[in-house]
Amino acid sequence: MKVFDDKHIKNVVFVGAHQSGKTTLAETMLFEAGLINRRGTVETKNTVSDYHDIEHERGTSVFATPLHTEWRNYKINIIDTPGLDDFVGEIISSIRVADTILTVINGQYGVEVGTEIIWSYIDHYQKPTVFVVNQIDHLNANYELSFRSIKSLVGNNAVLIQYPIKMDGAQCIIDVLKMKCYKFGPQGGKPEKLPIPEDQKELANRLHNELVEKAAENDENLMELFFEKGTLNEDEMRMGIKAGMLNHELFPVFCVSALNDMGSGRLMGFIDNVAPAAADLKQEQSVEGISIERKKEAPTALFVFKTVFQPSLGQITFFKVKSGEVRVNDKLVNARNGETEVLNQLFIMDGKNRENVNKLTVGDIGASLKLKHTETNDTLHTEGAAVTIKPIQYPASRTRRAISALKKQEEEKLSDALKKIHSQDPTVIIEYSKELRQLILGCQGELHLATIEWSLKNNYGIEAHLEPPKIAYRETIQRTSTASYRHKKQSGGAGQFAQVHMKIEPWKEGMLEPEGFNIRGKEEINLPWGGKLVFYNCIVGGVIDTRYLPSIRKGILEVMESGPLTGSFIRDVRVMVYDGKMHPVDSNDIAFKIAGAHAFKEAFLNANPKLLEPVQEVTVKVPEETVGSVMTDLQSRRSVIQGIDSVDHFQILKCAVPEAELYRYSTDLRSLTQGKATFSAVFSAFKAVPNHIQQNLVSSLDK
Repeated sequence: MKVFDDKHIKNVVFVGAHQSGKTTLAETMLFEAGLINRRGTVETKNTVSDYHDIEHERGTSVFATPLHTEWRNYKINIIDTPGLDDFVGEIISSIRVADTILTVINGQYGVEVGTEIIWSYIDHYQKPTVFVVNQIDHLNANYELSFRSIKSLVGNNAVLIQYPIKMDGAQCIIDVLKMKCYKFGPQGGKPEKLPIPEDQKELANRLHNELVEKAAENDENLMELFFEKGTLNEDEMRMGIKAGMLNHELFPVFCVSALNDMGSGRLMGFIDNVAPAAADLKQEQSVEGISIERKKEAPTALFVFKTVFQPSLGQITFFKVKSGEVRVNDKLVNARNGETEVLNQLFIMDGKNRENVNKLTVGDIGASLKLKHTETNDTLHTEGAAVTIKPIQYPASRTRRAISALKKQEEEKLSDALKKIHSQDPTVIIEYSKELRQLILGCQGELHLATIEWSLKNNYGIEAHLEPPKIAYRETIQRTSTASYRHKKQSGGAGQFAQVHMKIEPWKEGMLEPEGFNIRGKEEINLPWGGKLVFYNCIVGGVIDTRYLPSIRKGILEVMESGPLTGSFIRDVRVMVYDGKMHPVDSNDIAFKIAGAHAFKEAFLNANPKLLEPVQEVTVKVPEETVGSVMTDLQSRRSVIQGIDSVDHFQILKCAVPEAELYRYSTDLRSLTQGKATFSAVFSAFKAVPNHIQQNLVSSLDK
């Protein structure tokens, strides 16, 4: 296969809302370029991009799929991404390695919430972006609405390159960069190039002049030319458009019908001639603060942006060549773990089809098989030329489940499979909670969860059981209490004897020292699960030897690890040990640990114990028209609204919500808002559980 230099490699990522037509457009572009001789469809499950079994089952993209084609001496690497934000990890990783983002808009609806969510990531990485309004020949298409919604999203820097018209019953596209009219037959394909119709000339000229001005704004030399000549020629406009895209200050808008192959060839021509290449992007800084040389002569550095497991092949590792070149059998070092990987195979992929290559150069995207120590987000580099590409930052989990194997003997197998799934998709979080004694799976939503469950069953042969995770409650007290306990055990020979008297009370920061006690020692213990135990030695007259006090404290801590109400951790208590008895022969550490534990437990239960629950700080971004129903739902979840802000047509709700009330919130919010709202949640604090809920929790455990 021909090797292209980085000036002739275009890495384009297709993003957009669910069912905007990304996969169909990718299929059409491959067909236009001659890579395939027959176009597949999503409905018939034979597209190059959506080839996984789960994508066929669901009829939608689940994975980001790398493809490639060649068009007029340029190599175009295409990554077709899912449209649902449950699979945002696939979208973000693809955006990270893109040179240009092609955002596909459904011409019936304009910018949808999925597009808005994705735009925030595009904007974060400041990636050059082209908007493509699809389905222009649909009966319900509304191009003006679509363009207005794009301008609402990105501002006045959105600029029309094309707009659609109907002429003599035929679908046409007016191109104001080339000042041509493209007329398509019913089957699409290669259009007839015509002069702009008379009734469109005034509008086309106005849009052309707007485009000229926008192009000139992005380059001082072009601005001088514009002032001098009053216009720019087509080549000069291309230069200005590219400069504006690189500055993230100009967003060209095209129109196509992907299904009927209208406008895709012209779009590919624009990608070739105008869209930034790998060589055009700003120089990247490594984690170490080193500028990564984008030269083929430089030491090799590969950034792994995606891994996929296929049962027939094993792990496929996708990477972008950030510097240098990579050849078959090259040995590269993993910057994360220092392991050396041998790249025995190099290939480019079009869906499931592999094409072997001997070499890939800087700027290109490729893949390798069966790397043993490499995961998504890793950097592979030439030995002796250490560099670490800045890793992708993935969003926090929005959905959590406790997961276990249906067959107990498969628990270890399940753990290994989940580790592999996480290495492929870092938005899948796996953690074992010692406190809850559960393996917790975190992901982005119900659909994401379903794909993980499907993968476990079909790729790893494991049936998994998923359930709501337990809540990490805490226990504390609300009043002072005293208790004593005598431990006496005699069974021949030396026995056990210990008696402990103690007073306990709620602890809070800054409180005064206890009154009425002769304080001989004090320990403040920061508990691993939060809060404190403050332990006072108030023994007078040596009734308990000081060597036994650590054992009493140890007994107290054992009870605090499994509270009497629900078995949850106890926090924020202070204890004064003020009296007791010991025996010169039978007293020992074990006896005082037991006595201390029993005395503390009795005192705790008499101190009006209170259950605390974790409360999350939740931020919900919701469209104005559905804010009422979202607020009603939040109130039903015992939330406290702490603030409301407005951004464009959205309301930002900030509220405190008990973690127990957030189960399935992602799904319910999507249902309430037709998928137009988003939310994030972070732990805030522990707050007291209402009495009736505490009673229900305690009584349910007693049964």
